[in-house]
Amino acid sequence: MPNQSVVAAVRTRPETVLEDIARLTELAGMSTALDPKAKTILKDNISWHYPFPGANTTPWQLEGSIQALRGSGYEDLVCVQNKTVVTNAFKGEDLNRYLPIFSKYNIPVLYNFRDGDMKWIPFKPKAKMLALDKVFPQGIHIPDFFFGKNIVHLPTVKCHIYTTTTGAMKNAFGGLLATHRHYTHSWIHETLVDLLAIQKEIHSGLFAIMDGTTAGDGPGPRTMRPHVKNIMLASSDQVAIDAVAAKLMGFNPMDIKYIHLAHRAGLGIGKPEEIKLVGDDISQESWNFSVGDNMASHVGDMMWFGPFKGIQRLFFHTPLVHLFVFGSESYHDWYRWPVKDKKIYENWLETTQWGRLFEAYAK
Repeated sequence: MPNQSVVAAVRTRPETVLEDIARLTELAGMSTALDPKAKTILKDNISWHYPFPGANTTPWQLEGSIQALRGSGYEDLVCVQNKTVVTNAFKGEDLNRYLPIFSKYNIPVLYNFRDGDMKWIPFKPKAKMLALDKVFPQGIHIPDFFFGKNIVHLPTVKCHIYTTTTGAMKNAFGGLLATHRHYTHSWIHETLVDLLAIQKEIHSGLFAIMDGTTAGDGPGPRTMRPHVKNIMLASSDQVAIDAVAAKLMGFNPMDIKYIHLAHRAGLGIGKPEEIKLVGDDISQESWNFSVGDNMASHVGDMMWFGPFKGIQRLFFHTPLVHLFVFGSESYHDWYRWPVKDKKIYENWLETTQWGRLFEAYAK
């Protein structure tokens, strides 16, 4: 796996970001990681339909990735969206300014929750599963559309309340697991490792382009403290790129369970000393990020990891789950956004160069 221990990094700015992404993907060996004859799925990341800085794939990340792929001969591109209990895919792609880009580059968009776009079919992995076969004893189901295609993940550099950091490996969660994926939260680290093993079996190529132009500190993946960092990463090794991002944020990658487990399983490289960094020197960067908690994470900790773990089926495998969906939506959309996070977003728009570039994508 000569290219799978390589992570490319570039320092960038709004005026050059599209060209910088092209250079980034070349440094990371994208053309050797993906099958030029296969259709390529763009898997953006909408952690929250509201355009909170650091939470979602940025429009320049999406556009730059499309340009880099087309420039390398990958003409057959399609974007695949998913929904979550707190995210509306249609609202998210609109508010995060993806629609003009899809139109400009003629990128079709499919939705894994629409039967007309794809079907969920049973899949028996060759790899030994750590959690999914136990969580779903009736069988693992994944979208039929994903088989035999390249996939390019487009995560951001940010923290996560349940996995410490979230990036390329977590980006497969919404695409490969359907609406009952919340069943896996008590075993979330093992689930991410299982999903990476499955991806290696079904995809013709794997690649990730990660945006750290504004990174997310705090109880992500939605309610965070954004910090402008002007860095982008790329790699064909999903474990390595997550490890480098974790180290940038100030964490020891091998202390993060999903990275440690994936490294141990041979699915990628998690030890920073075994990863070859190319491009701009980021070896001395350490941002001292911390995760912390919010109201939603306190509830989740009790239900998935704490005193109520033993009876979680009562809450999450029955209609009672709708109470938690309502609670999460109320907290994020009706309280956090109008009271706190919209102000943070507006300040980012007004005071940062990346905010001004984001505004330009609306024109």
